[in-house]
Amino acid sequence: MIEIKNLTKRYGQIHAVNDISLTIKKGEILGFLGPNGAGKSTTMNILTGYLSPTSGTVTIDGFDIMDSPREAKKLSGYLPELPPLYQDMTVSEYLKFISELKSVPLKQRKRQLDEILYLVKLGDMQDRLIKNLSKGYKQRVGIAQALVGDPKLIVFDEPTSSLSDSEVERLFSIIERLKNEGCGIIYISHKMAEILRICDTVTVMRDGEHIVTENVENMTHESLIHAM
Repeated sequence: MIEIKNLTKRYGQIHAVNDISLTIKKGEILGFLGPNGAGKSTTMNILTGYLSPTSGTVTIDGFDIMDSPREAKKLSGYLPELPPLYQDMTVSEYLKFISELKSVPLKQRKRQLDEILYLVKLGDMQDRLIKNLSKGYKQRVGIAQALVGDPKLIVFDEPTSSLSDSEVERLFSIIERLKNEGCGIIYISHKMAEILRICDTVTVMRDGEHIVTENVENMTHESLIHAM
């Protein structure tokens, strides 16, 4: 379970995030919506350990992101809108590097990476340099690195931006599999149809404030637009 309690991030007198509290359960897909400047990216950067909060707490499977950052980060995966790929590495080299960063036990690395390469259909590309891949394949590498380490929480930020329709369907099947395995997922997208299709609940932010969290069954495209 992922718990965000009274999370606040200030820059001087400006509240980028103001007293946000959320819970993401095991096997739950939470859609995250809001206009530009709403505080979504700041919240996600705190959640994944890239930023420190001004106040409040974030815990992932019982580990506080500030008190136990190494343990908490090992339990999370993050696919930012622009994946930080090392262009001069091969796909295999890059994923091995991520495995080392996440301290995946050496005996488990090959099996885990083979499974991830199969899942995202990158096996034939594992010896190719990342800089020589198409946008869609680079996005697959980004998805693959987010899966390393069997994370308890994965944040997908605009994950379908470079994917074809068939690749989007594969991503959705991967997300459903992760959900069934008990992973908590945050799905950020401006495509409301995707949010309504894949997510269990939706959270809307505006001006750093938490506006509403609602079950997807109770939401429509029109009600999401109104909330934003």
